[in-house]
Amino acid sequence: MNPLQVVSIAWRAILANPLRSVLTALGVIIGVAAVIALTGIGQGSTASITRSLESLGTNLLTVSGGRGGGPPGLVRFGGPPTITLKDVQALREHFAAQIAGIAPVAQGNHQIKFEANNTNATVIGTWPDYASVRNAQPAQGSFFTEADNQARKRVAVLGYQVAQDLFGGSDPLGQKIKIAGVSFTVVGVLPDKGDSGFASPNSQILVPLNTYLQRLGRSNNRGEPTVNQVYIQGLSKDTLKDLQNQITDFMAERHKISNPDEYDFSVQNQADALASVNQVTQTLTLFLGGVAGISLLVGGIGIMNIMLVSVTERTREIGIRKALGAKPRDILTQFLVESVVLSVGGGLLGIALGLGMARSVGNLMHITPLFSLSSVLLAFAFSAAVGVFFGYYPALRAARLDPVESLRYE
Repeated sequence: MNPLQVVSIAWRAILANPLRSVLTALGVIIGVAAVIALTGIGQGSTASITRSLESLGTNLLTVSGGRGGGPPGLVRFGGPPTITLKDVQALREHFAAQIAGIAPVAQGNHQIKFEANNTNATVIGTWPDYASVRNAQPAQGSFFTEADNQARKRVAVLGYQVAQDLFGGSDPLGQKIKIAGVSFTVVGVLPDKGDSGFASPNSQILVPLNTYLQRLGRSNNRGEPTVNQVYIQGLSKDTLKDLQNQITDFMAERHKISNPDEYDFSVQNQADALASVNQVTQTLTLFLGGVAGISLLVGGIGIMNIMLVSVTERTREIGIRKALGAKPRDILTQFLVESVVLSVGGGLLGIALGLGMARSVGNLMHITPLFSLSSVLLAFAFSAAVGVFFGYYPALRAARLDPVESLRYE
């Protein structure tokens, strides 16, 4: 028989029991759909997290204060402040030629009021470089200047959600708000950065660092003004690792600490954070994809089971075909093609279902799923392989049936 005849006969056999055929392919359909949907959502989540981190600034190093102790590189936070304003000024002067900007951050949660409206927000005292270092250019108004910082002016740049909570649809520029009872004039409003969880920029207020330290800040036990973190923007990704090492050595020398286990600060690289996040999400995606792949194996077992039943039901038909001159390889090919058609058809339906599921789940989670051609082709190829692997034994069994015994079968 030519290939078209084989496919035609296999297709008629499948349509003879449509409900059973659909239920047989259901395991493959669900398996392929789950693989496509989970990998699409996983890749979309990875891209979304990467974009969120990069939207807050690129080529970033973060110097954080804390108490040393424990394994190398571990810094425990929540103790006495350890990074002083003098440290930040020394960093700016020493690395001026190697950095694009530097922005110290002193922050705390405070109640914010405007007339009868009030809300709670994270108030951040920082330098004007914060606008470029952390990609925080205002959508309305402007950022405060170095002159504002030196003069300790009480001006503020509001996060998007804070502006909405206090002013609704009104223009907040030039209005006076109270932060912990201290009056500030609004000079800018940040764009909507989306809800990125605990430290969402939408729920922050930015004020000049000197103003913050005078009105809201804290000092260490020697009375020196301190900051929580320092954001440093490197000139390029290529030099970021070397800059990280230099800053670590510089801070250790300033704090007179020679043992890395006792460092009272840490210098973190944004590229390392991105790599860690991507590794975690990719590992989780592969794990979920593997779990979904198990359902493909279950579907393959279902195909084998039904094909064995089909061979038993069609024993007399096989005998008649052999009596009319069909060779064992023709019988083998016929049943193998039936199995492959079931699995490939299930794979195609599964791909369509998976794409739809990923888009629906993505809309609910506000994530844009990403689909790679390689993952779609891999899922399809695996479904076809399942049909061949699990269909071969039933097809071989049919091909080996004795024609005389098959004709006698009732």
